Amino acid sequence: QVQLLESGGGLVQVGGSLRLSCAASGRTFSRYSTAWFRQAPGKERKFVAGISWSGSGTYYADSVKGRFIISRDNANNTVHLQMNSLKPEDTAVYYCAVGPSITTMTSNGYWGQGTQVTVSS
Repeated sequence: QVQLLESGGGLVQVGGSLRLSCAASGRTFSRYSTAWFRQAPGKERKFVAGISWSGSGTYYADSVKGRFIISRDNANNTVHLQMNSLKPEDTAVYYCAVGPSITTMTSNGYWGQGTQVTVSS
Protein backbone atom coordinates (compact mmCIF):
# COMPACT_ATOMS: atom_id res chain seq x y z
CA GLN A 1 0.00 0.00 0.00
CA VAL A 2 1.25 3.47 -0.90
CA GLN A 3 -0.25 6.78 0.18
CA LEU A 4 0.56 9.96 -1.68
CA LEU A 5 0.31 13.61 -0.71
CA GLU A 6 0.86 16.36 -3.26
CA SER A 7 1.91 19.91 -2.42
CA GLY A 8 3.26 23.02 -4.10
CA GLY A 9 0.28 24.05 -6.17
CA GLY A 10 -1.00 27.59 -6.27
CA LEU A 11 -1.62 30.68 -8.35
CA VAL A 12 1.13 31.90 -10.66
CA GLN A 13 1.34 34.36 -13.52
CA VAL A 14 2.03 33.39 -17.10
CA GLY A 15 5.70 32.62 -17.57
CA GLY A 16 6.21 31.83 -13.92
CA SER A 17 7.34 28.63 -12.24
CA LEU A 18 6.05 26.21 -9.64
CA ARG A 19 7.51 23.10 -8.11
CA LEU A 20 5.12 20.34 -7.18
CA SER A 21 6.09 17.68 -4.68
CA CYS A 22 4.60 14.31 -3.92
CA ALA A 23 5.44 12.60 -0.65
CA ALA A 24 4.88 8.88 -0.51
CA SER A 25 4.50 6.53 2.40
CA GLY A 26 5.32 2.88 2.13
CA ARG A 27 8.55 1.01 1.70
CA THR A 28 7.78 -0.09 -1.85
CA PHE A 29 7.83 3.42 -3.33
CA SER A 30 11.32 3.02 -4.75
CA ARG A 31 10.18 -0.02 -6.75
CA TYR A 32 7.43 1.85 -8.60
CA SER A 33 7.34 4.10 -11.58
CA THR A 34 5.87 7.50 -10.78
CA ALA A 35 3.94 9.96 -12.87
CA TRP A 36 2.08 13.24 -12.82
CA PHE A 37 -1.29 13.64 -14.47
CA ARG A 38 -3.53 16.67 -14.71
CA GLN A 39 -7.19 17.35 -15.18
CA ALA A 40 -8.54 20.67 -16.35
CA PRO A 41 -12.18 21.65 -15.69
CA GLY A 42 -14.52 19.75 -17.97
CA LYS A 43 -11.72 17.70 -19.50
CA GLU A 44 -10.29 14.23 -19.12
CA ARG A 45 -7.32 13.52 -16.93
CA LYS A 46 -4.13 13.45 -19.00
CA PHE A 47 -0.59 12.25 -18.58
CA VAL A 48 1.97 15.00 -17.97
CA ALA A 49 5.28 13.37 -17.03
CA GLY A 50 6.61 10.07 -15.77
CA ILE A 51 9.80 8.64 -14.32
CA SER A 52 11.00 5.08 -13.95
CA TRP A 53 11.66 3.54 -10.54
CA SER A 54 15.41 4.14 -10.88
CA GLY A 55 15.05 7.63 -12.27
CA SER A 56 16.95 6.66 -15.40
CA GLY A 57 13.95 7.05 -17.69
CA THR A 58 11.80 10.16 -17.96
CA TYR A 59 8.82 10.75 -20.20
CA TYR A 60 6.83 13.85 -21.04
CA ALA A 61 3.69 14.86 -22.83
CA ASP A 62 4.46 16.93 -25.91
CA SER A 63 2.65 19.88 -24.39
CA VAL A 64 5.16 20.17 -21.52
CA LYS A 65 8.44 19.03 -23.11
CA GLY A 66 11.19 21.52 -22.54
CA ARG A 67 9.25 23.28 -19.78
CA PHE A 68 8.61 20.64 -17.09
CA ILE A 69 11.13 18.40 -15.36
CA ILE A 70 10.24 15.35 -13.30
CA SER A 71 12.63 13.97 -10.70
CA ARG A 72 12.55 11.62 -7.75
CA ASP A 73 14.38 11.07 -4.49
CA ASN A 74 13.91 7.47 -3.45
CA ALA A 75 15.82 7.99 -0.20
CA ASN A 76 13.14 10.45 0.88
CA ASN A 77 10.18 8.88 -0.92
CA THR A 78 9.44 11.99 -2.92
CA VAL A 79 8.88 12.94 -6.52
CA HIS A 80 8.93 16.46 -7.89
CA LEU A 81 7.62 18.26 -10.93
CA GLN A 82 9.42 21.49 -11.77
CA MET A 83 7.15 23.54 -13.98
CA ASN A 84 8.64 26.48 -15.87
CA SER A 85 7.31 28.93 -18.44
CA LEU A 86 3.78 28.22 -17.30
CA LYS A 87 0.88 28.92 -19.63
CA PRO A 88 -2.84 29.41 -18.95
CA GLU A 89 -3.49 25.99 -20.51
CA ASP A 90 -1.41 24.42 -17.74
CA THR A 91 -4.20 25.30 -15.30
CA ALA A 92 -5.50 22.05 -13.81
CA VAL A 93 -5.56 19.82 -10.80
CA TYR A 94 -2.29 17.90 -10.78
CA TYR A 95 -2.21 14.34 -9.49
CA CYS A 96 0.70 12.21 -8.45
CA ALA A 97 0.50 8.48 -9.14
CA VAL A 98 2.73 5.46 -8.60
CA GLY A 99 2.49 1.97 -10.00
CA PRO A 100 4.29 -0.89 -11.69
CA SER A 101 4.05 0.76 -15.10
CA ILE A 102 3.42 4.29 -16.31
CA THR A 103 1.28 3.02 -19.18
CA THR A 104 -1.14 1.17 -16.90
CA MET A 105 -1.11 3.58 -13.99
CA THR A 106 -4.65 4.79 -14.55
CA SER A 107 -6.07 1.36 -13.84
CA ASN A 108 -3.28 -0.10 -11.73
CA GLY A 109 -1.76 2.50 -9.48
CA TYR A 110 -2.00 4.53 -6.33
CA TRP A 111 -3.16 8.14 -6.56
CA GLY A 112 -2.95 11.27 -4.50
CA GLN A 113 -5.75 13.74 -3.91
CA GLY A 114 -4.37 16.35 -6.26
CA THR A 115 -3.14 19.92 -6.01
CA GLN A 116 -4.56 22.89 -7.90
CA VAL A 117 -2.37 24.87 -10.27
CA THR A 118 -3.79 28.07 -11.69
CA VAL A 119 -1.91 30.15 -14.25
CA SER A 120 -3.27 33.66 -14.70
CA SER A 121 -2.77 35.77 -17.80
